[in-house]
Amino acid sequence: MDPKQPLPLEGVRILAVEQMQAMPFGTQLLARMGADVVKVEHPTRGESGRSSLPAIEDRDGSQAGATFLRNNLAKRSLGIDLKNPKGAELLRRLVPKYDVVTENFKPGTMERLGIGYEALAKLHPGLVYVSVSGFGSLRETPYGSWPAYAVVAEAMGGFYSFRPEPGRRPNIGVAGAIGDIGTGLFAMIGLLAALRGRDRTGRGQKVDVAMLDAMISIMDMVAFGPSIGIDDQSIAAWPGILQSFSAKDGLFVLQVGREHQFERLCDVIGRRDWLEDPRFATREGWSANLEGVIRPALESWAADKTKLEVSRIFAEAGVVAGPSYEGEDLFEDPHVRAHEMIIEVPTPTSPTGAVRVHGNPIKFSGSPEGPTTKWPLVGEHTREILRADLGLGDDELATLRREGVVT
Repeated sequence: MDPKQPLPLEGVRILAVEQMQAMPFGTQLLARMGADVVKVEHPTRGESGRSSLPAIEDRDGSQAGATFLRNNLAKRSLGIDLKNPKGAELLRRLVPKYDVVTENFKPGTMERLGIGYEALAKLHPGLVYVSVSGFGSLRETPYGSWPAYAVVAEAMGGFYSFRPEPGRRPNIGVAGAIGDIGTGLFAMIGLLAALRGRDRTGRGQKVDVAMLDAMISIMDMVAFGPSIGIDDQSIAAWPGILQSFSAKDGLFVLQVGREHQFERLCDVIGRRDWLEDPRFATREGWSANLEGVIRPALESWAADKTKLEVSRIFAEAGVVAGPSYEGEDLFEDPHVRAHEMIIEVPTPTSPTGAVRVHGNPIKFSGSPEGPTTKWPLVGEHTREILRADLGLGDDELATLRREGVVT
């Protein structure tokens, strides 16, 4: 790795008219790879993620919500009131200076403000315009007027119908905001593809990602299973072992779906007699005897071992296993440390003195880790951006501030 080598996206400029998590998660990822991400938000209250709960006090005394804290490192904040015609005009003037505009508002919002794709593409034909919404804006949908959070897209995409348990409702939001994060990732793939296309043609285009579409892609087994005769997608119907088990300090997960894996499991826990037992002659037999025989024996063997020790023993024997981690486990894990996947952002108002956020999961052989600068205050960079990009002087900026157009 060469610390002097440019980051892969240096030179790419993004105007991010964004809120909450789906788009901010994606643009933060690009900022960490060198893109200049300018976050456009309301000049006084900022974007809606700032008011999410729980929250901590920021360095200017304002409240910074958890959703905002996790998704806005390495960005600059431009405080503009886009509902003010002068604010919308400022954005239009800025657009030719940028490669990309991103937005994740309800379809039609940007158009009503005069800053939708069609209007901006006339000013900048090479513009890549990326839109994320619950149900998309380029094709027809009966749900276009619905408000959509991650939980709605997850439910409609089949997330909560997969692996049902009799007599038990699914845990809602069990995977955090996968509806947001998954959608944000698809949006960034589309963004980068459109930029590559512009390199060849000189023309930009609109990239449209619906949260529901993203969840259908991620939860592909829900639609795929019945098409090949799988009508029961519960764990109980899966022939094999796919479960969590108890160790000395918590849970580990184990997946055994092949005969050679079951033989190695038997070797590890000292139960080779099971290999001659007709109850375990088939994968269906492993499932049928999981709770009555396999679990007691396995958890008795693991009772004096940590979940990481158990997983390491199984992994070295070729059995698929892993510890089920909680927050502190992640922070202390040697892989996580080596891969810089938990970053501490010094924050005196945090209970621990720092906010922990995820690192960049994309590693490069030549490029160094990207910037991890702290999230911005509302409008923290308005002055420097408008001076550099539009050449506005102090008098013009002061007038815009007095009128509430910028902060």
